[in-house]
Amino acid sequence: MPIAASVKRLTAASLPTLPAAVEKPAYDRANLEIGIVHLGVGAFQRAHQAAYTEAVLETQFGPWGIAGVSLRSPDTRDALEPQDGLYTVAVRDAEGERLRVIGCLLELLVAHEDPEAVLERMCRPSVRIVTLTVTEKGYCHDPATGALNEDHPDIRHDLDQPTKPRTAIGFLVEALARRRAAGLAAFTVLSCDNLPSNGDTVARILHRFAELRDAGLGAWVAATVACPNSMVDRIVPATTEADRARVSQALGVQDAWPVVTEPFTQWVVEDRFPAGRPAWETVGVELVADVHPYETMKLRLLNGSHSTIAYLGYLAGYETVSDTMADQAFATLVRNLMDRETGPTLHMPPGADMAQYKDALITRFRNSALRHRTWQIAMDGTQKLPQRLLNPIRDRLSADQPIDRLALAVAAWMRYVAGTDETGQPIDVRDPLAPRLAEIAASTAGDPDRLAEALFGLTAVFGEDLPRDPRFTGPVTAALKRLFAEGARAVVAVTA
Repeated sequence: MPIAASVKRLTAASLPTLPAAVEKPAYDRANLEIGIVHLGVGAFQRAHQAAYTEAVLETQFGPWGIAGVSLRSPDTRDALEPQDGLYTVAVRDAEGERLRVIGCLLELLVAHEDPEAVLERMCRPSVRIVTLTVTEKGYCHDPATGALNEDHPDIRHDLDQPTKPRTAIGFLVEALARRRAAGLAAFTVLSCDNLPSNGDTVARILHRFAELRDAGLGAWVAATVACPNSMVDRIVPATTEADRARVSQALGVQDAWPVVTEPFTQWVVEDRFPAGRPAWETVGVELVADVHPYETMKLRLLNGSHSTIAYLGYLAGYETVSDTMADQAFATLVRNLMDRETGPTLHMPPGADMAQYKDALITRFRNSALRHRTWQIAMDGTQKLPQRLLNPIRDRLSADQPIDRLALAVAAWMRYVAGTDETGQPIDVRDPLAPRLAEIAASTAGDPDRLAEALFGLTAVFGEDLPRDPRFTGPVTAALKRLFAEGARAVVAVTA
């Protein structure tokens, strides 16, 4: 919401007036140089990567200021630019709320308003890292294969007009091409999105896009651009007006866009940064040689459970994750999903305590201080299902193991994208394939057999293998029939 000009805002000038209990930057922001450009600046990045970098700057000051780039909406820029880039992280649990003002976000840009300004920042010699939280769909790839979608209209645009890119991939490759031409070292590209092998995926996409532009550029990108894999973990619900009001009251000044999060935070990163990086290991970042086991654990246990909660919980009429988990049948289903189906597909290194991680997840899901909406998590399901639910299903089937709970989660997604809830009210389905999903729903007219068969035809989601395997299609279709006939709560109660 717009804030009246007469209202005192959170700014660099107002920092000294904040209550003593509020943590605030102790370093000199005026001497902070931009060393990181972040594409896709939003709530998660501001509560996670920026918070870690802020903690480093408090103990080891260095050239690690962040320029944040919005690829679509100007909302974050419009909210934070009048605040000198400052905002509050509110860490919330049953014990209360702790506030910290973050100062490392120095600049906010909107890509479509001035793509040249974004490219100029990315080409500065001081920039060593470009980080990304652009969501799964922002990679313009085929989720089932991990390959660049060369027919994506925005990818075609960026190949035709490389100096005016629309996509994160287009910006990265154009900036790298300019750095190459200027004799500058490549920056490291660090994906912080929930993709399997996110660094390997972005490296493959960058290489292919650069190769399509120019074979020499493609070879240079492949040889010089480091793309470490990473795993990020922190629950960050969308900020509400009540959050804004509560945080602003505690500060004594107005913060137009604070972020609310949980105490738990984790970041596991492969330590491959040829141009340098902040000393993240000093503030709890786990720097490892191989992030894949941690990444898969998070995708399947946290994200897979989250999607299961989101679709089934929404259908059952629950607004938030904690509301859903307060229903013991749902809590039992989620725990059994992790213990009996997704957990057994994992292969963790010695010393990794998976039981403790699952216990922590249940506690986090039950944190009623976070209003994490099921509808928010349900977005973009066609991009999320392959890594969260379908890949563990493939592993279960290859081991000839049952998939009852995983099949129910997939069926719940199908019931959700049918577009009408159990009371007959329309569902606002947000998804890159939303028009196609709506066509399928309309053409199948609520017939679960026809709906399942049509959705199985989305090879970008299900691949070629699963729709041909009756061990998959049978349980999913059966669960979908029961969801239509009995409702989510009843089905969960007997499946848990």
